[in-house]
Amino acid sequence: MDSFLNLTFLGNTSLNYIIFFSFFLVGILFKKTISNYINRFVFRIVNKNQEYDINTFGNLLIKPLSFVILMSFIYLGIQFLNFPSEFVLFEEEKISLKRLLNNGFIIVYVFAFLRLGLRLADYFGLILTTKAKKTKSKMDDQLVPFTIDFAKIFVYIIAAFYLLGNVLNIDVTTLAAGLGIGGLAIAMASKESLENLLGSFTIFFDKPFLVGDIISIGSITGVVEKVGFRSTRIKTFDHSIVTVPNKNLISAELDNQGLRNVRRAKFMVGLTYDASIEQIKLIVSDIQNLIDEHPDTNKDGMVRFHEFGSSSLDILIVYFVTSNQWTKFVDVKQDINFKIMEIVEKHRCDFAFPSTTVYLQNQKN
Repeated sequence: MDSFLNLTFLGNTSLNYIIFFSFFLVGILFKKTISNYINRFVFRIVNKNQEYDINTFGNLLIKPLSFVILMSFIYLGIQFLNFPSEFVLFEEEKISLKRLLNNGFIIVYVFAFLRLGLRLADYFGLILTTKAKKTKSKMDDQLVPFTIDFAKIFVYIIAAFYLLGNVLNIDVTTLAAGLGIGGLAIAMASKESLENLLGSFTIFFDKPFLVGDIISIGSITGVVEKVGFRSTRIKTFDHSIVTVPNKNLISAELDNQGLRNVRRAKFMVGLTYDASIEQIKLIVSDIQNLIDEHPDTNKDGMVRFHEFGSSSLDILIVYFVTSNQWTKFVDVKQDINFKIMEIVEKHRCDFAFPSTTVYLQNQKN
């Protein structure tokens, strides 16, 4: 048995290989068990008030955590292996198989931790999102996605600097100083990106709108879904997702309909020319009463016989719905429209439509 354990192959004894494969096998067998235990331990800490479902969080953490655990066991096993000098590939550059394997392992290991860091950001993002939904303020709903994106960028930067310092042997301190010197050139090269980033900070501090507000900018009207570093997502009423650069949102005229206490409806109702004066007066009076007495409008509505149209007698109708919600507005408008039709029908009048009357005159010779 001793002779077998001391049997040497490629600079390592059988015992070295047994220890390495033992660590590898333990990692394969127990990675999921250990990751489940860690996940439950973290979950108990963040879920003291029994607010969250462990399955949702487990789906985020278990896979990347299992990979990190496996790589950690492999790393421990590699420590028991020797890489003899004959494994040097390029003597003049001191590049050995061990160094290549070590650098490759670092890259994979950093990738594993990068993936775990991104999932952790999503993990705590779910917690913050749940807490934000319980508050009345919309500011935290807007701040949470921004914070998560910032955390992910920070994770990417840490991973990149670690790889540069440990794989490519670049002096990170010197690199950071060089970036400071070349900052102006980088700023000029990424002028548009910086403008969008500054635009996002302007949106957060100036608060022209919040997540959930209905805004109009140019031809786009919809609900703000997310404010990111570069752009803002707006969900239009036909359920399209429009992405608008942040610099456009702070440089263009923007109508925040979410800040309105009321929404205005303004339109014309055209009656045929055979309507009498008394009929028009009664219709105007009834519509005015309808708007004034409606439970979802205020008392600022106005109904007037406005003008003589080319093919109709036009009545101007203006009223204000006491809600800034789009669905509520269109429901109230529909209700009022139906009742306007009933009023016109009650007074035996008809709605006009574009038409042309041709008069024929007989001429006697």
